[in-house]
Amino acid sequence: MSERYLSVAQVAERLGTTERFPRRLVAERRITFVKVGRHVRIPESALAEYIAANTVEPARPRRRYRRAAA
Repeated sequence: MSERYLSVAQVAERLGTTERFPRRLVAERRITFVKVGRHVRIPESALAEYIAANTVEPARPRRRYRRAAA
């Protein structure tokens, strides 16, 4: 058990959000979490997986102009 477990406040800080957002992720079962008594902890690996799964890659730039007709 060398994995680190983060509190809701720590997850919110890493995501740059308020505590309400990670709590909603937990309530909607959109992220893996562990209940320790009444406390909720989120494994660092689960947070990394969530971020990776929701990362959107940039689209390739479109060409603005078409080639002129020959």
